[in-house]
Amino acid sequence: MTDQLFQKFSTSTVLVIGDLMIDAYLNGSVGRISPEAPVPIVDIKERTYRPGGAANVALNISSLGGTPLLCSLTGEDEKGQLFRQLMDEHGIPTRHILPSPDRKTTVKYRVIGNRRQMLRIDDESLHPLTPREHSLLMENIREIFQHSKIHAVIFEDYDKGVITPELIGEVVALARSQGIPVTVDPKKRNFSQYKNVTLFKPNLKELLEGTSTPPTEFQPELVHSLMKQLAQKQEIEHVFTTLSEHGVALYDHSQDTFQTEPAYLRKISDVSGAGDTVIAVATLCLAAGLPLHSVCQIANLAGGIVCEYQGVTPIPKQQLHEEIQRHHLLDS
Repeated sequence: MTDQLFQKFSTSTVLVIGDLMIDAYLNGSVGRISPEAPVPIVDIKERTYRPGGAANVALNISSLGGTPLLCSLTGEDEKGQLFRQLMDEHGIPTRHILPSPDRKTTVKYRVIGNRRQMLRIDDESLHPLTPREHSLLMENIREIFQHSKIHAVIFEDYDKGVITPELIGEVVALARSQGIPVTVDPKKRNFSQYKNVTLFKPNLKELLEGTSTPPTEFQPELVHSLMKQLAQKQEIEHVFTTLSEHGVALYDHSQDTFQTEPAYLRKISDVSGAGDTVIAVATLCLAAGLPLHSVCQIANLAGGIVCEYQGVTPIPKQQLHEEIQRHHLLDS
């Protein structure tokens, strides 16, 4: 069964739309405090750049054998060129990534001293697409729908401005007209704009914020109620909420069923990018026709695996294959 699943992954093409970024790691050592202010001085020894955001979703799909079609914008700048170089190194096509003079390429700098993150610096543009950018991006997306066999669409939303309510409405209508499932990894700005989608994957913080619920600890009854209300209000087929150490929860609107899966016990190194992995794996499992409980279990497992690795990194294919078998997730 596991071999058959990964074979289906290898025949799946997924359109990924969303915010692109570079995850930059400035690694060094700390040996003294600055005389200018009471802050540590990090002597940089190594600089590492990795594709992040929607690009990391695409890398996860590619890592599992699928074909990602990445559609977005970067700045018409030096970091935009670096981003394309990084994608070329990973074998991800960039022909649907548009350079724009009206934006800057998002870079998240993580300053790490003595193996501990000291600071993060975000260098980015947050304004929504201009009418010109929207027109060019939608032209690209329509071309993909027309000329490619797509098995699923992912919205990877980081609130950086590439995804707008107008874009969501047009893409969802286009996908639904062709019977293509749409999955969403949301953020706050567009939370209520995602309607009639197949699977909606907030984390607990995003679910609370998006439903105007005060911050609280995980309460299964409250989470169930919020997920059900969200599904009904926005006509979402499945709401899939990640709950950190509490695992995941899934609400199936059509069946009015709610299930939770506990987190797998792992040695956590870094949670960065885990949500990207979860949405990528859940989408591939949906495209492969797996039942919902298996989609939930395998995506939950995959999210835990990548947390063992330092920095934003895609899911290792062989490790996921082995752990699906070890946990007997496809035996029934």
